[in-house]
Amino acid sequence: MTSTRIAQPSTPLTADDVERATAAIDRISDAFSSRVVGQERVRTALLVTLLAEGHVLLESVPGLAKTLAASTLAQAVSADFSRIQCTPDLLPSDIIGTQVYDPRRHEFETQLGPVHANFVLLDEINRASAKTQSAMLEAMQERQTSIAGTIHPLPSPFMVLATQNPIEEEGTYVLPHAQMDRFLLKEVVDYPEEVDELMVLDRIGDGTLGQHSERVAPVATIHDVVDLQAMVRRVYVDPAIRRYVVSLVRATRHVGHLLGPELGAYVEIGSSPRGSIAFFQAARAMAVVQGRHYVIPEDVRELRHAVLRHRIHLSFEALADRVRPESIIDAVFRAVPTP
Repeated sequence: MTSTRIAQPSTPLTADDVERATAAIDRISDAFSSRVVGQERVRTALLVTLLAEGHVLLESVPGLAKTLAASTLAQAVSADFSRIQCTPDLLPSDIIGTQVYDPRRHEFETQLGPVHANFVLLDEINRASAKTQSAMLEAMQERQTSIAGTIHPLPSPFMVLATQNPIEEEGTYVLPHAQMDRFLLKEVVDYPEEVDELMVLDRIGDGTLGQHSERVAPVATIHDVVDLQAMVRRVYVDPAIRRYVVSLVRATRHVGHLLGPELGAYVEIGSSPRGSIAFFQAARAMAVVQGRHYVIPEDVRELRHAVLRHRIHLSFEALADRVRPESIIDAVFRAVPTP
C-alpha cells in the first residue's frame, strides 16, 4: 500500500524576516545608486530577478550603463562577476569551458568557462550564433554545464544579465521566441533624464565615476542573497491573485475575444504558461522589495511590461502599424478585472 505525500505549506514570513530583508535590500539599493545614476526601473528589475532566481534581458542602445549596473550589483553582494562579449565567432566552449591537454602530466584537465560565476553578463547576446546562444540558454535552464560527459553545477546564486542592441541588425542573430521565453524579465532601458545626465558628468568630474573610480564596497554577502531568495519562496500569494495572473496570461492568447478583432489581429501568439510562472515568482520578489510578506495586485501590474513584452509575438500587421507590445499589454490589463 502506497501513501501519498502532501506538500506542506512554507512557513509564513514574520515581521522580523521582512525587516531583515528590507534592511539588506536598502543597503544593496544604496550601493547600486552610488554608481548608477537614475535607472530606477533597471535597479528594480535586477533586484526582482535576483531574488526570484531568474534571468533578465536588458535592451537598449549602447552607453546606458547596462554593464555598470550588472558589475555594481555583483560587487554590492560580494559575488563573482564575469562578462562575455558576444561575437559571431564565439563558440559554446568559450562560454561553458573545455578540456585542455596537459603535456606534462599527459592527461586532459577541465578548464571551466566564464559562465561559472554568480553574475554573468552576456553583452550583445544577439551577436552570438544560434549554437552559442543555445549553449548559454541551456546553462540558464539546467543550472549546470556538461564538459566531456562530466556535469559541473553552476554556483548559487546564479543570474544571467543579457543585453541586446535593437538598432543594429547587421551581423546579429535574433533570439527565437522560445528562447526569449527563458528570461524572467525583459527591461527596456531608456535614455536618462537631463538632471541624471548632468549628475553623470559631475561624478566623472570629481572622480567618483569612470575608469579610475573605486569599486563599490560590499554591503551584503552571497549568503544574504540566498537567504533573501528563500524568503521570497515564503511570500503569501492569495488564490485571488493567482487566478488574476492566470486570467491575464490566458487573455494574451485570446486578445480578439477580449478586445475585439482589431487588436486581436495584432497578436499572433500569446504568452505560454511561463508567463504565469514568471508573474508568480516576480510578484513575490517585488513584494519583498516593497517590504511586504504578501503579494498585492499592484505588484503584478508594476511588472506587466517586463514580464510580458517578450512573451507576446506580434503579427506583421502590428509591425506595419508600429504597434508596441506594451500597448497590447496595457489594453489586456484594463480589460481583465482586478481582484
